[in-house]
Amino acid sequence: MIDVFMKGGLLMYPILLCSIVGLAILLSKFIEYKKILNAIGKPFDRDVATRFPLLAPIVEGIEKGCDEKELSVIGTRQVREIEKGLSWLSLIATIAPLLGLTGTVTGMIKAFRVISEISSVNPSMLAGGIWEALITTAAGLLVAIPIHIGHHYLEKQADDIAFILKEIALSLYMKKRNGL
Repeated sequence: MIDVFMKGGLLMYPILLCSIVGLAILLSKFIEYKKILNAIGKPFDRDVATRFPLLAPIVEGIEKGCDEKELSVIGTRQVREIEKGLSWLSLIATIAPLLGLTGTVTGMIKAFRVISEISSVNPSMLAGGIWEALITTAAGLLVAIPIHIGHHYLEKQADDIAFILKEIALSLYMKKRNGL
């Protein structure tokens, strides 16, 4: 395995870094979203802000008498807090195959350099460059595909959380406005 990694050339290191960072973000956001969904999936009451800290600024806004526009801004800020890190996943899913493609190009450059320098070339002389090209392409795709799938799954989870957050905030706002 290490031998294959080394044959991929220098671009394997940033691809490896992308896989580690991407996996770390995926796992942490997955756990975070599960906790949030479990917390807000229970029936809500007056102490909802203590069970769900992201709702606390909205509850405070309602208690201070903020209007719907002000509460919308507070809610948007909280949704952005929930979505923090997802843009990194998108970036990694985009960069990993580009790094693999760059490895493909550098590997093919090495292979063609051998062809240009030596008049009688046998296939084994080209193998190093072709190996590098194929390994980096495969590695870039193997990192990007699961990260891309995970990113879309987490975006859906974040949208679900945002929708539930809006429902709870609206319910609390209407209760406060109606004096309940």
